[in-house]
This record gives sequence, C-alpha cells and structure tokens, in this order.
Amino acid sequence: NVSGSHPAFFILVGIPGMEKSHTWVSIPVCMMYSAALLGNSVLLLTIVKERSLHEPMYIFLCMLAVCDLLLSTATVPKTLSILWSLSTQISFSGCLAQMFSIYFVFVAESAVLLAMAFDRYIAICDPLRYMTILTRSVVGKVGVVALIRSFCIMFPPIFLLKRLPYCGHNVMPHTYCEHIGVARLACADISVNIWYGVAAGFLSAGLDAILIVVSYALIFRCLWGLPSPRASPKALHTCGSHLCVIAMFYTPAFFSFLAHRFGQRVPQHVLISLANLYVVVPPMLNPIIYGVRTRQIWEHVAHLL
Repeated sequence: NVSGSHPAFFILVGIPGMEKSHTWVSIPVCMMYSAALLGNSVLLLTIVKERSLHEPMYIFLCMLAVCDLLLSTATVPKTLSILWSLSTQISFSGCLAQMFSIYFVFVAESAVLLAMAFDRYIAICDPLRYMTILTRSVVGKVGVVALIRSFCIMFPPIFLLKRLPYCGHNVMPHTYCEHIGVARLACADISVNIWYGVAAGFLSAGLDAILIVVSYALIFRCLWGLPSPRASPKALHTCGSHLCVIAMFYTPAFFSFLAHRFGQRVPQHVLISLANLYVVVPPMLNPIIYGVRTRQIWEHVAHLL
C-alpha cells in the first residue's frame, strides 16, 4: 500500500540557518507582495475599463498580470505564516496542490511572454497585417493553448511524487512545496523525478526562451533594415519593457532550476531565499515597468486614480 507511506503532512521550516531572522525577512516579503497585489490589480482594472486598450498587446499584458497574481498568491501567504511562526504544517495533498499551482502558472506565464514576443514581431516586422493576424479569436486561442500545455506538462509530477515512499520523512527545508524538494524526502530512487523535471523545464520555459530569442533576432534584423533612422529607437522602446520582464522572469528561474538539481555546492539558504524573491519580485516590478514605460497605460492609470 504505497499511499500508506505518504506523510499526513509536511513541516516547512522556512529558510535554514536564518530562523532567527524570519521576522525581519517577512517584512520586505510582505511589502513586495502587497505592492504586487496593488500594482497588478490596478493594471488589470485599467485595461479592462479602457476600451482603447482592448488590443492584443494589452490583452497579453492582462494575462501576464493574472499569472503574476496567481504565482505570488500561491506561495507568499503560506510563506508569511511560516516566517511569522503561525503555521508550519501543510497537508500532503495541499503540498501537491501548491506545487502544481506554482508550476502550472509558471509554464503559463512563460507561454504568455512568448506570445508577447510574437506580438512585438508582427507589430514591427509586419505592421500592415497586425490586426488581421492577431484577432481577438487568435488571442483567446493562444490563452487556451497555454493553459492546456501547462496542465499536460505539470499533471504527471503529482503521480511521480505520489508513487514514492517517504518512510516518515516530512521535514522540508523550504517555505513552499517544490517538486525536487518534496522528492528528496523520499526513501527511494528519484532519478525519474529529476529527469522529468529537466525535460519539462526544457520543453516549456526552455523552448519558449529559445523562440523568444529567435523572435527578437528577427526583430533586430528588421530594425537594422529600416530606412528611417528615427524608427529604430521608437520601435526598440516598445520592446524595452518586454525585454526587462523577460530578463527578470527567466534569469532567476533558470538559475534556481539548475542549482536545485545540479548545484550541490550552492548554500541551501541562498537557493531558498532566491526562490522566495523569484515569486514576489517579478510580480511586483512587472506592472511598474509597463506602467512607467508605456505612455497609454500611465495616462489611463493616472486618470483612473
């Protein structure tokens, strides 16, 4: 009876080696989470209310804001309860549900960033066909495909973790449930979990990152051939916000992903601190970056306020 070897709950200990500083760590985490909730909510409300912003670029931005809200909300409340010593336990089923939610949203957000790169490619390299290619129907289908892909990629890890015996091990040095972190508590071979995680990461976020690089290579090649020297800086400005968001999303994600699997020399408190910053810093900064660098959004937000 494999299910009998599952612990009833896991104990999340927070950031190992920094237990005495948990209260101080919780202050910036709480402030950044509050800023992420406020910023993304204002961004969503602005785009929904203003009909002039009902364009593909801003609809994708809405999807990004929803992903940011879900990603931070799936992790930060539980993290704060651990840092404040309110509750350090999470049920086995709840842990799997949290893990699925985190990776599901992560893969979906990666797909949204790829869609935004394609949007910029069409807008700059083929502007006359922009509205005929990126219709509302196409944008909606992109969103549905992103959700289906996320579900198909992240559903198998639930069964990969359920099949493992845990032999009573239920103390996890983390602030939320992460796939390999849970698998390492098992008293069995977890090679399948490790390699499935590597394959899933490459076929989702890794492949998306490659396609984003290709799309921007085509964009820069197109800009290089523009006859007007003034057109290039204007077009690059429209891509600047997206490039900043891409850098914030993929850089810490890939570092954390590879370090958890292959970076045995990286201190554990560094990995877990980075994992906590990853789920709260990009959601906080994304609406600020787009709000400041996009004049239409800034004007409508100011009018709304």
